[in-house]
Amino acid sequence: MKLQEKVSKVEVMNYLDKEITDAIPAYLKPIDDMWQPADLLPQSEGEAFFDQIKELRGKAGNLSYDLLAVLIGDTITEEALPTYESWLSVIHPKNEDYESGWNRWVRAWTAEENRHGDVLDKYLYLSGRVNMREMQISTQHLIADGFDVGTAKDPYRSFIYTSFQELATNVSHRRVAQFAKKAGDDLLAKICGHVAADEARHANAYKSFVQRIFDIDPSGMMKAFEDMMRKKIVMPAHFLRERGAPKSAAFRHFSEAAQRIGVYTATDYVNILRSLIKEWEIERISSLTEAGEKARDYVMALPDRLAKLAERISPQPAAYRFSWISV
Repeated sequence: MKLQEKVSKVEVMNYLDKEITDAIPAYLKPIDDMWQPADLLPQSEGEAFFDQIKELRGKAGNLSYDLLAVLIGDTITEEALPTYESWLSVIHPKNEDYESGWNRWVRAWTAEENRHGDVLDKYLYLSGRVNMREMQISTQHLIADGFDVGTAKDPYRSFIYTSFQELATNVSHRRVAQFAKKAGDDLLAKICGHVAADEARHANAYKSFVQRIFDIDPSGMMKAFEDMMRKKIVMPAHFLRERGAPKSAAFRHFSEAAQRIGVYTATDYVNILRSLIKEWEIERISSLTEAGEKARDYVMALPDRLAKLAERISPQPAAYRFSWISV
């Protein structure tokens, strides 16, 4: 059933409340059953702990400079979770209802995501290659600076963003896992593989929310899709910085390292957009207003335009030295 075009986003979110509640067991795992950092890292109470740390450090020493830089940037991004929880918690006008489906989802999603920064941070600490204090300063800056992804408090735009961003983080962590495995670091490959799998599940959830809104308010969601793609999907760490530097100073170098080694590239951005257009069947959506049709035309034409731009991007030579990396 489609609601009227002029339906408010408050009504839509209220309408979806039960479905969002049902998404918790569908897309998130029971806490007592899911993996924990302790399952993947050496445990200090074990007799083999020091031998395991020696082995971990030896294999971490084989990671390339760029790969380590990207891993640290990904970790800082995951550690800035308080920013993302506070942003998501206010996009639903019923945010004062503690037991609403949306508030329950945000808490449960945050609980799963919290493991990512925890396990990656501990791995980097044990690796012996990272200046943890400098990394922690960058993490604190990123949380204090917050982020502006252009969604305001709009649930439609926020769900477009989370659908795209969870897919992007899946790509990044999955690629780090692949490169770590090639470098002989099976432990890091396993860690990043676990994180990537979580991100894929989370992406599926947010994509399902978008699909339902397309069913209910197709023109409203189509215009939100167009707006977010015009603004471009910025990464959560776009304000990433090091000590004494301005906002975003380190983000460019982090992005260049990711592009240079193929962890996350401009082509990946285009491919994610294509996958969303295909999954939501944008070309086949009916009952659009004139503004909705124009928004669809823009979205449908965008991947080819961006692909041409992506072809022109040449990886920048590795020259920057991050304060995070000590060895």
